[in-house]
Amino acid sequence: MNKLIIVGGSGFLGNAIAKHFVNTFKDIVILTRGASETKNGIRYTSWDAKSVGSWAKEFDNCDVLINMVGRSVDCRYTKKNKSLILSSRVDATKVLGEVLLKSEKPPKIWLNSSTATIYRHSLDLQMDEISGEIGNGFSVEVAKAWEKTFFASPLKNTRKIALRTSIVLGKNGGALVPLKKLAQIGFGGKQGNGNQFFSWIHITDFLRSIDFIIKTENIEGPINIVAPQPCTNAYLMEKIRKSISIGFGIPLSEKILKIGALCIQTETELILKSRNVIPGRLLNKGFEFQYPTIEKALNDLNTTS
Repeated sequence: MNKLIIVGGSGFLGNAIAKHFVNTFKDIVILTRGASETKNGIRYTSWDAKSVGSWAKEFDNCDVLINMVGRSVDCRYTKKNKSLILSSRVDATKVLGEVLLKSEKPPKIWLNSSTATIYRHSLDLQMDEISGEIGNGFSVEVAKAWEKTFFASPLKNTRKIALRTSIVLGKNGGALVPLKKLAQIGFGGKQGNGNQFFSWIHITDFLRSIDFIIKTENIEGPINIVAPQPCTNAYLMEKIRKSISIGFGIPLSEKILKIGALCIQTETELILKSRNVIPGRLLNKGFEFQYPTIEKALNDLNTTS
């Protein structure tokens, strides 16, 4: 394929996507709030994520668009931060849709970031794309508005995918890094009551799933980008401790977590919400996970190679 555009490609996942596809596409362009430059064979083009500018011409011959824009939710949910979290996602998605509607040759496929947290807190039902129950609260309302804006653009010749991505685990990024640090200093016990489910995906399977979606022409709409076996928080922390040879971890009660979250300016929802999500559509289309279990994922991510 000729051209891939990654929007918001300077973060953990965006960089991983660019690196993964560097030999697949002749031209990779990353839209960024930073300066326009070319680095390691990738062109970075400046944009403001909310208004049409000179960057729009990049879409004239684009094959694949992947939009990863969204302000981090790792913050306190103040009125200001809530507004920024919502607007960063909706505004960028909206302006991309406006540009593609005017494009003479829009991308064949548009993958837009979403989140597996769109489903309700669930200790019982596993959530797939068909029977999963949409939740409520701030994070869910953001996800709903994000997807509504995305699917509102009537692009007849562009296949659209909402990537309902779970927590991505990587060696040098994602949630695993701070969880390992907690375990290493002795606080690797369960968090809250430990019964909440943790939906996750290994970075390699995250990238492989995007590759699979691009190549599978009869798949579109919302897709859960999660490993097939969610685990409880208690089980996760046990396996993290085992993977780094630490025998015991002090548990963190919900009260302690709330105090800690306040101190580091974040929210306990990131830890305490039960995300019990499974990849129904990926499995139905024949996608095979390289790391289907948390044990296999941690074993790989904790190697030194």
